[in-house]
Amino acid sequence: MKKVVVLAIAITAMACQQNKIGYVDSVKVMEEYQEKIDVDARFKTKADAMTKKRDSISQAFQMELQEFQTKAQKMSQKNAQEEYAQLQQRGQFVGQQLQQEEQQLQQTGQAEMDSLVRKVKKEIRAYGKANGYTYILGGGEGGSVIYGEEANDVTDAILKILNDKYEN
Repeated sequence: MKKVVVLAIAITAMACQQNKIGYVDSVKVMEEYQEKIDVDARFKTKADAMTKKRDSISQAFQMELQEFQTKAQKMSQKNAQEEYAQLQQRGQFVGQQLQQEEQQLQQTGQAEMDSLVRKVKKEIRAYGKANGYTYILGGGEGGSVIYGEEANDVTDAILKILNDKYEN
């Protein structure tokens, strides 16, 4: 009988204990986080420079190819084939170098984004712990929150903390 009463009290105490649950719109955080905006801008600047470089090299190579075609008409077939093979080989080499640079840029950009995501998650965990949340769920596109009361939305608070820390 004592065990039943103790068990009933324990169940009642557990039922009275409420979990504090909040949610964060992950898409909004990433769209409005100033550091993320700055990282995107830096990446776009580098990508644009890479595109200009690729276009410039491609244009120069096309001009060289046209010059070769004009010159090849006056050359022996054997010499023209040899020079064309060298030109083609150089074009492939330059293309591979540009591709490697683009891949490096993409890898660097992805590493920065991964770092940002880790920073955001760390800040959300710290906010949740400091404010007594049992859970903070992720919302937005593809998130796990389909509906949540606005009172439980901690997105703006998280954004303010992230942007304030970034400014400093």
